[in-house]
Amino acid sequence: MQSNLQRTEQEFAQIYARNVKRVYQICFLYLKNKADAEDAVQTVFYKYLKAQKEFCETEHEKAWFITAAQNTCRDLLRSFWRSHKVELEILPEIPYEEKQEEGVLLEKLLELPKKYKQVLYLYYYEQYSVQEILGLLHRNQSTIRTQLSKGRERLKLNLGGYYER
Repeated sequence: MQSNLQRTEQEFAQIYARNVKRVYQICFLYLKNKADAEDAVQTVFYKYLKAQKEFCETEHEKAWFITAAQNTCRDLLRSFWRSHKVELEILPEIPYEEKQEEGVLLEKLLELPKKYKQVLYLYYYEQYSVQEILGLLHRNQSTIRTQLSKGRERLKLNLGGYYER
């Protein structure tokens, strides 16, 4: 029995290692707060353990965790506690691990409206196709393409010439 438990723990550790960074990034994009993002990551993996999900392939696993992270963050954002919470102090700007170009790009991506940052993140950071994104977000193809185009334009404006091709 213990060997079965160890196997299960090892499987969970592997799944956690494959998905934790992606789940954290999505949660941080939504919540814009390190502590809340970490709480949301814990909730996502708790949901995974509770659901006892079995995945046929890694793409199905990846899609499940992305959807679970988005839904968890939406629930958190709608919750009574979060909407009535008062900040006790103003925190300094959140430090990014990669201070160079990637950090500037991610910072500017976070400033975009949710509909644009969601699509741009999935397309560029997770490398999903438009077809895959429309399946995840339940939007039609022309909407996704328009949001990608307008999101790129807004991102370019927000970067203010920081990146020149």
